[in-house]
Amino acid sequence: MKRVFLEMEKLKNPNSGLGQFCINIGEHFQLLDPKNLQLDFYLPAFQKDVFGNKFNYIKQTAIHKFLPIDSSIYDVWHCLQQDSHYLPNNKNTKLILTIHDLNFLEKYKGSKQKRKLISLQKRVNKASAITVISKFTEAIVRENLQLNDTPVHVIYNGNSLKIMENASAPDFIPAHSGIEYLFSIGIISAKKNFHTLIPLLQNNKQLHLVIAGDNTSDYAKQIITTSKKTGVDKQLHLPGTINDSEKYWLYKNCKAFVFPSLSEGFGLPVVEAMSLGKPVFLSNLTSLPEIGGKEAYYWNNFEPQHIIEVYEKGIKDFSSDKEKPKRSIEWAKQFSWENAAQAYLNLYENV
Repeated sequence: MKRVFLEMEKLKNPNSGLGQFCINIGEHFQLLDPKNLQLDFYLPAFQKDVFGNKFNYIKQTAIHKFLPIDSSIYDVWHCLQQDSHYLPNNKNTKLILTIHDLNFLEKYKGSKQKRKLISLQKRVNKASAITVISKFTEAIVRENLQLNDTPVHVIYNGNSLKIMENASAPDFIPAHSGIEYLFSIGIISAKKNFHTLIPLLQNNKQLHLVIAGDNTSDYAKQIITTSKKTGVDKQLHLPGTINDSEKYWLYKNCKAFVFPSLSEGFGLPVVEAMSLGKPVFLSNLTSLPEIGGKEAYYWNNFEPQHIIEVYEKGIKDFSSDKEKPKRSIEWAKQFSWENAAQAYLNLYENV
């Protein structure tokens, strides 16, 4: 029986993107109940037994950065995120490294970017296999890192949307109001490009836009200022972080999901919206065409007239194609955490 070490230090913040990745993978390992593998989870003490009593748990502590855990007892060591400080110290232990994105290439320039690349390259050099969350991420990895003969496996993330049939409307969009609204969600930062959606509100004074996510950034404030200058501030709603019930209701009842992001390693909200058969409008950049496929509608640029034309044409097409929602739902089914977890278990056995 192979023994596998799973580095899940990011469970210190279970609501973060990487924290949710760990939770979903671990929960589906529990459901799949692998018989040929012994899984040892390395995670913060307060998360002990989070995946049930079938597995072993090792308390994560920063001292292990300097006094590493003896990895000689493990056949496979999986770092579930690329910046892990916890690496195997035995050359016979096979390292699997999951790379989610290389967003630091945009965030940093000069010497800081170079240091980040060198640090990641050192981890890549130790790896027996690399996994990525999209073909787009694979392309960026191959372009910026030396992989030599290390195999790269694309394992898509799954759909995390919780079905909540009794979800109720949030206060800012009363269910009885009859308001038609567009929905988007994510950290409200410049790379999400949300400000380009304002022309849709200018073009239709009856249409509203809800952008859920942390609304405290300077970029969020800029969007609010622009909405006031253009006279659409009453149509724009930035409610901040929302709960699962509100999120499900907003997806379920929106006229369309809109996501003009400039940079996505995967784009989970796209899958969530498509799983409910909603029309989705995306930028044609980075991983989004890969995740949205042919059932999504795409903006090729962000000129106001183009934004409006693509949206209006897409809404008309969606309304006239009765099979479109079914095809969107079927497309989204391929992005499941069960599929992802099984792919990782297969990799542990075969690496």
